[in-house]
Amino acid sequence: MQLLLATAAVLATLTGIAHSLLGEWLIFRHVRASSVVPALPAPPLRQRHIRILWATWHLASVFGWAFAGLLWRLAQSPASTLSSDDVLTSAAGGFLAGALLVLVATRGRHPGWVALTATGLLAWAGVGATH
Repeated sequence: MQLLLATAAVLATLTGIAHSLLGEWLIFRHVRASSVVPALPAPPLRQRHIRILWATWHLASVFGWAFAGLLWRLAQSPASTLSSDDVLTSAAGGFLAGALLVLVATRGRHPGWVALTATGLLAWAGVGATH
C-alpha cells in the first residue's frame, strides 16, 4: 500500500464529511423546518434557491468522495495505473449520486439531475467498452 495516497484518500473522505456536516450545522440548520432538505426561505432567496444551494453544497462532497475512491484504488496497487474502468466506475458513481441528490433536493424541478443522470449512465455504459 502506498501510504501517501492512502492518507490523501482518507483526508479527502474526511474533508467531504466535515464539509457536509459543517454546512448543515453552520448554514442549513437556519433554513430547515423538519425535513432533511432545508426549505425555509431566507430573503432574498426563495425556497427553491435554498434547495438547490443545499444540493450543490453536498455535491462538492460527493464528487470529493469519488476522487477519494480513485486515490484509494491507486494506494492499494501503487505499481499499477488506474484502469479506464476504475475511472469510469468512480465517475459514474459520483454523477449518479449527485443526480439523486439534486433530484431529491429540488423535487425534480432543477434540470441538473437530468444532465447528471445522463452523464453517469453514459460513463457506466462505458465500463468495459473501452477495451
